[in-house]
Amino acid sequence: MPNPSRLRAAALTATALALSVLLAGCGGGSQEDDEDLTGQKLDWKDCPAPSEAEGGGAAPSPLPDGDAWQCATMRAPLDWDDPEGDTIGLALIRAEASGAADRRIGSLVFNFGGPGGSGVTTLPAFGQDYAKLRTRYDLVSFDPRGVGRSDPVECLDDEQLDTYFQQDATPDDRAERTELVDNTEKFNAACAKNSKQILPHVRTTDAARDMDLMRQVLGDDELHYFGISYGTELGGVYAHLFPKHVGRAVFDAVVDPTQTAEQSSLGQAKGFQLALDNFAEDCVSKTEDCPVGDTAEDVKTRIARLLKDLDRKPIPGVFPRELTETAATGGIAQALYSKDFWEYLTEGLEQAYDGDGRVLMVLSDALNGRNEDGEYSNITAANVAINCADDKPRYDPAYVEGKLPAFRDASPLFGDYLAWSMLSCTDWPVAGAADHPDVSAPGAPPILVIGNTGDPATPYEGAGRMVDALGKGVGVELTYKGQGHGAYDSKNRCVQDAVHGYLLDGRVPAAGTVCS
Repeated sequence: MPNPSRLRAAALTATALALSVLLAGCGGGSQEDDEDLTGQKLDWKDCPAPSEAEGGGAAPSPLPDGDAWQCATMRAPLDWDDPEGDTIGLALIRAEASGAADRRIGSLVFNFGGPGGSGVTTLPAFGQDYAKLRTRYDLVSFDPRGVGRSDPVECLDDEQLDTYFQQDATPDDRAERTELVDNTEKFNAACAKNSKQILPHVRTTDAARDMDLMRQVLGDDELHYFGISYGTELGGVYAHLFPKHVGRAVFDAVVDPTQTAEQSSLGQAKGFQLALDNFAEDCVSKTEDCPVGDTAEDVKTRIARLLKDLDRKPIPGVFPRELTETAATGGIAQALYSKDFWEYLTEGLEQAYDGDGRVLMVLSDALNGRNEDGEYSNITAANVAINCADDKPRYDPAYVEGKLPAFRDASPLFGDYLAWSMLSCTDWPVAGAADHPDVSAPGAPPILVIGNTGDPATPYEGAGRMVDALGKGVGVELTYKGQGHGAYDSKNRCVQDAVHGYLLDGRVPAAGTVCS
C-alpha cells in the first residue's frame, strides 16, 4: 500500500519498458574520507548497471553524441548534527556539458521526485529531453540518502513485497482492517530491523544539506537546480536553509508545502479523480467508439464495477499473481500520471473486462518499483522512510474511518485507497519532524514555479501556495493548461521556452504567464 506521497512520483520509465515487453509478446568509487568533506575529489568513472535497489537493468547507454555517463560516490555525514562523525556514500551521475567551455554555467542538479526515486537511473532515461540544457550545464543527479545506492533503506524482501502488495488496502470489515494494520506494522518493523542506522537521518532537511555539500564538491558557488514533484519540496527546503546559495532554479509539478499528510492525501484524491474524469472525457470524445464506455459517466461506472468485482474475486494478472482490487487501483493511478499512458489504461481496462489483468498489473508493478524479473527497487521503503521522518502527524484506524466520507466525496474511486494509506506512519520508529516543510526563502533569487492544471499527483493549487510560501520576490508562477504530472516533459513549446530562457540565459518569465 503506497504512502500518500508515494503517488507523487510515477515510475514512468519503468512503466514504458515493462509495457513494451508485455505488449510486444552509480557506482564509481570515491577517494578516502577527507577531514573536510567539502574538499573531497570525486572519482568519476563509467557507470555500472543499476543495483537492485535502483531498479536493476543495464548500464546507461552512451549519450547521443557518444559521450558516456559518468558516476561517482560523494561522502556525506550520516548525521548532520555530528558532521565529523560517521559518513555515508551518495551515488552521483553526470553528463558533462556539450557546449563550448567558455559558455558553461556550472552543474544543473536534478531531483525527479518520490521521495525515493533514483536520480542515477532516471536522469539517463530522460537525458535526451534535457539536451538543450546540457549545452551550458553538466547535467547531474543523485540517489538521495536512503535511496538506491546511497545507503538504501531496506524493509521486506521481494517475496514478502509480492504478498504485501496483494493485500486489501481498502478494508470493508473489521477482519480486513485488522489484517491491513498488522501488515503495516510488519512492514515498519522490518524497516526498523534492517535499516536502523539510516532511518533517523533521511529527512528532507538532511538531503538538502547533502545538496549544499554537493554544490561545493562540484565546484559551484550557487546551486542551479531542477526539481520535479517531491523535488520541488526538496528544492524549497534547500532555498529555506541556503537562500544565498540558490542559483537558477525551476520547480515543476509542485508539492503544496502548506499541507499536512492528510491534506495532501485528500488533495491527491481530488487530483486523481480530476485526471480520471479527463481520461473518460477524452476517450469518448474520439471519433471512434471508446472501448471502455459509451459516455464519460459510463466509463467511470464500469471502472467502479470492475474494482468491486475484483474485491470479491481477483482475475489472472502477471503469472502467478492475480490482479486484485488494490493492484488495479494502483495501475489505474499510475496510468493517469501521463496522457501518453492513457492508451495503456484503455487497453488494460478492456482486457480486464475480459478477465485478463496483465496490463493493469504491469502498471501497478511500475508504481511499486517491481521489474519484470520480480525484483523490487527500494522506492517504496525509501518513500515511507522519508515521508514518515518528515511528517509529524500519526493517524490511527479510527481516525481514518472518520475521514472516509470526505475522501469518498473527493473521489469515489481513489478516496478509500488514499485515506487508508495514511496508516503508513502510524507505528514508525522515528518521530516526524513537522506538520509541513518550511520553504520560506527571503533573499533568494527568483525561482520559476510551474503548475499544471491537470496534474493528478501534485494538484495545480500547490504551485500558487509554493510561490506564497517562498516569499515576496522569490517564486515566479507559470501555469500550464495540460494533463499529466508535470509540465516540462509534456514537450509544450511555451513551457520549455520559459525554462530554457531562465536556466540558459537568466530571463525570468513574467509572473502569471500561462501556457496551453
